[in-house]
Amino acid sequence: RASSLGDERREENRYDYTDPVHPSPEHLKLHLAQNPNQNLITGYGVGYVTVNRQRFERNLIVMPNEIVNDWPMTAELDEAALVPVVRFAPQIVLIGTGKTLRFPKPAVLKGLIAAKIGYEVMDTQAACRTYNILLEEGRKVVAVLILA
Repeated sequence: RASSLGDERREENRYDYTDPVHPSPEHLKLHLAQNPNQNLITGYGVGYVTVNRQRFERNLIVMPNEIVNDWPMTAELDEAALVPVVRFAPQIVLIGTGKTLRFPKPAVLKGLIAAKIGYEVMDTQAACRTYNILLEEGRKVVAVLILA
């Protein structure tokens, strides 16, 4: 297929985050058709996540019908921190490790593996986006979000 140089430049600039039309990846407001009975992540930024337009500035666990915002998470993710997740028995757990991707120690994931719960490790912003997609697909998903 033939394309002009102008088309290629427009395509390159589509993801230029200095453009006010396209928001910075550090602060994003998400809009989805909201089911009032489910927790949707409606935005995120440096040090915060909004769920159903309510702002959270501490590490939290987001489930379709519950939010654990008093999550006993220490400086490093440990096996005890995932007990509320196993109790919910999701199909998949999204582990958002903050601004950068940090894989937890294998011992941390033992409870999920023993319970045959799938998991994905990613940065927190990617976990927020993926949670909403899986929730809209009707999947039983949990997002474990580290904000620091």
